[in-house]
Amino acid sequence: MTTTIEVRAPSEQSEGTRSQVQRWLKNIGETVAENEPLLEVETDKVTIEIPAPASGVLREILKHEQEEIEPGELLATIQATAGEAASASTPEPAAPVTEQSDRGGHEVTTATSAAQSAALTTGRNSPAVRRLLAEHGLESAAIRGTGAGGRVTVDDVLSYIASQGAAKAAPQARKAPPSETEADIAGKRVPHSSMRKRIAARMVESLLHTAPHVTTVFEANMSAVIAHRAAHKDEFQSKGVALTFTAYFLAACVDAIREVPEANSRWTEDALIIPDSINIGVGTALEGKGLVVPVIRNVQDLSLFDIARELGDLVERARNDKLTPNDVRDGTFTISNHGVSGSLVAAPIIINQPQSAILGVGKMEKRAVVVTENGEDRIVIQPRCYITLTLDHRVMDGHRANRFLQVLVDRLENWR
Repeated sequence: MTTTIEVRAPSEQSEGTRSQVQRWLKNIGETVAENEPLLEVETDKVTIEIPAPASGVLREILKHEQEEIEPGELLATIQATAGEAASASTPEPAAPVTEQSDRGGHEVTTATSAAQSAALTTGRNSPAVRRLLAEHGLESAAIRGTGAGGRVTVDDVLSYIASQGAAKAAPQARKAPPSETEADIAGKRVPHSSMRKRIAARMVESLLHTAPHVTTVFEANMSAVIAHRAAHKDEFQSKGVALTFTAYFLAACVDAIREVPEANSRWTEDALIIPDSINIGVGTALEGKGLVVPVIRNVQDLSLFDIARELGDLVERARNDKLTPNDVRDGTFTISNHGVSGSLVAAPIIINQPQSAILGVGKMEKRAVVVTENGEDRIVIQPRCYITLTLDHRVMDGHRANRFLQVLVDRLENWR
């Protein structure tokens, strides 16, 4: 007796994140072993492998490469023997598991919800596409589909929205001469990766369609932090932890958020939601790929050592493509340390929706500044950097943003 085992998309997914099948590692009819990588799923944050839940033969593929998928959606089925099926570990279903027989007399394990059934049975557009179209008042007929059979994908809709936003923002843009086409331009054509297209769409959506961005700029004297780091760096290193400057900014953000909690909030039409926890994402560049934002949870409960350890682990796994979806979920605030690549000031840094603010840290360098001592002015050299807070102006006004940076800078300049 054989049993059909279902392969489903992960049920947990970050709010605002969309997923698609990137690549199938097995073809229909091929033998698979339990826990063997079966396919890759890409979100706008991470790429993950989904293993086979049981040994057997890949019987059918229901979601093809580049197709959008919903959390818990049915992706494929594996034909397994009864013994193999009994030991299979499948993702937690979205609805109670029932058993029935297919037309071939095989036992089928099913776990469907209304949303998943709709995805398989209604219309040519996926639920994610229909939702996006409804949110923006669009018709799919106006959008060129690049999916299988000409289907409109989420990327198609987001690209269309981005192009419309750009057109509205620059209606007087100069048109290229009629003879100047893509084919006429000499140069190398580099297709956009799925991650790059999703990042671009999210940036346009955040800046042009969601939050009015405002940026305030302060400057910090980093002498106290440098002295503290010099005194403790070797101690941290002996325990296998790198003490970076970013760890200090994470710790200082806790003080600032406690003073201005709306910086750690999200806007809704009826109220401002302020979480009890402070979960800070750290923008991490992946060479040649884009940017991911792994999240350190409950920073308010961590010591500087704990912060440095968590930060080092997440950044290392991000650069080795080892992050899991859980590593990039539930962020309430974000830090972009753009100074590590030489930038002095970046404004505005696009807010990571649905958050309300993002901190930017510029390059630290020695600067000549005027200080007053005993009533006299004199010029001294200090290690300083610019710090910016880009905020959703619906959530807070400028004086609250300035108060946030006042507390943060004071914490850095008088490190305890």
